[in-house]
Amino acid sequence: MAYVFLMLFGGILIVRLFFLQVANRNYYKNLADRQYLNTASSEFSRGSIFFTERGGRLISAASLKRGHFLAMNPKMIESPEETFKKISAILPQLDREDFLRKAGKKSDPYEEIAHYLNQDEADKIKNFSLAGIDIYPEAWRFYPGGNLASQVLGFIGFEGNGLAGKYGLEKKYESTLARREVGGRNTNSFFEIFIEAKKKIWSSDGEEGDLVLTIDPQAQLFLDKQIQELLRSYSAESAGGIILEPLSGKILAMSGKPDFNPNDYKSVKDLSTFLNPNVQSVFEMGSIAKPLTLAAALNEGKIIPETTYYDEGSLTINSRKISNFDGKARGTVDMQEVLNQSINTGAVFAMRSLGKEKFRDYMFSYGFGERTGIDLPDEVSGLVTNLNSPREVEYATASFGQGIAVSPIQMATALASLGNGGVLMKPYVVEKIEVPGGKDIVTVPEERHRVIKEETSRTITKMLVTVVDKALLGGTVKLDHYSVAAKTGTAQIREAGGKGYYEDLYFHTFFGYAPAMNPKFLVFLYVNKPLGVNFASHSLTNPFIKIVKFLINYYEIPPDR
Repeated sequence: MAYVFLMLFGGILIVRLFFLQVANRNYYKNLADRQYLNTASSEFSRGSIFFTERGGRLISAASLKRGHFLAMNPKMIESPEETFKKISAILPQLDREDFLRKAGKKSDPYEEIAHYLNQDEADKIKNFSLAGIDIYPEAWRFYPGGNLASQVLGFIGFEGNGLAGKYGLEKKYESTLARREVGGRNTNSFFEIFIEAKKKIWSSDGEEGDLVLTIDPQAQLFLDKQIQELLRSYSAESAGGIILEPLSGKILAMSGKPDFNPNDYKSVKDLSTFLNPNVQSVFEMGSIAKPLTLAAALNEGKIIPETTYYDEGSLTINSRKISNFDGKARGTVDMQEVLNQSINTGAVFAMRSLGKEKFRDYMFSYGFGERTGIDLPDEVSGLVTNLNSPREVEYATASFGQGIAVSPIQMATALASLGNGGVLMKPYVVEKIEVPGGKDIVTVPEERHRVIKEETSRTITKMLVTVVDKALLGGTVKLDHYSVAAKTGTAQIREAGGKGYYEDLYFHTFFGYAPAMNPKFLVFLYVNKPLGVNFASHSLTNPFIKIVKFLINYYEIPPDR
């Protein structure tokens, strides 16, 4: 009996030590860190977020930075001016008027006066032995990359009496990243510790852990530079882009400009900057929708690449005239030329070969009108009510990307289905959740459904390769050793109030994937309201080719031709 008791006692002791040394490691570490003065407030703690470089190396995207903050007891400060003079010699950024104002609150025993002090600054101020000046340890959220993927990451801000994730992954994974103390300073019973731990582990709020992202910081940095250059070169209102793996749905990079530095989010004046336009905004995308229309008609056997029709330059449907971008008639042309020359009437021909209802079914099958399910917050579903209209003209304009508005992530995943064998994949940015002391939660690529047959995927891909090799800027950007499938889009922008379109404002888009028959990546780019350039082929081709060449070299992709 005594042996059993000893075994039981030993087991309880081991579990108790586990919770003291592992579950409550941060709590007791914080106690040890308080070598200056104790404060009643608990130190901030939160899980980390990591980017993933090629080869699997993790790079910090969001972490905790530790230091100290400075507080005063105004009652104990005899000479505010002299005290300020000494502290400001160490902290020159300290505001004199604010310091003296707080020092004048003699009925207030506690005022915080400076945060984010490093160890050297804290030690120098401590050595002054200033009456009424106290130093406390603190931790805060730190984003080493600054603006890098800021709209994906989000930031930490005040919510009620505490801090919580705002926007991006910080918001989406709040329950995973937040740290709740288990077995705190008032918990002495082993059974209380066990019950609290059980509540934490099986809580509906989710498992605590760190996020490992699919975002590659090198790809993200290169994409960011190209997007920033677009914004500057064309004085555009906004610009953005996505790089994803068509076969898995994994997001390698996602950029939107203008963006922000989450370390200094309070300086942002326009709150819309915090939103991720790739997920939370919708646009009429223009002619990059034409490959989707033609793929649907190919899939149903209504057309083949050699199918011809007579292009008169325009046509009238429901009393509305629809013209080609240049208004020119080209006579008898085939479906390859519809893509090569981006002919609006050709897209309408393909739509009509399907019929309104079948065309609508395919557009919905591509995911338009519903959320992709990406693991980022507040995703929008798009504006596609025109696809339920009884008027044929709405389907005609949708066939070449006008009249319906979708998000960049919706369009990018739809276009990826053209190159990955015909499957709509669920996009994601979190590769896994690393659970300390537990089993990691790994994201498995998820097929939403099949849209087109593999044979159709190969056919439309070959047609898009021909666009690059022969038509895009006259075939001058063709890569000799790599096949690239791509298409541009130039959409008119709807006027405020939605009654018509601006004559001189456009939304430019570009997508492409490579190597074409076994794509390792898809690049989607857009620029909103660029000035001094009319067509996407002139604004986005060169940035696209630069990104393609970078990705080929960075990921060491072998030639395919």
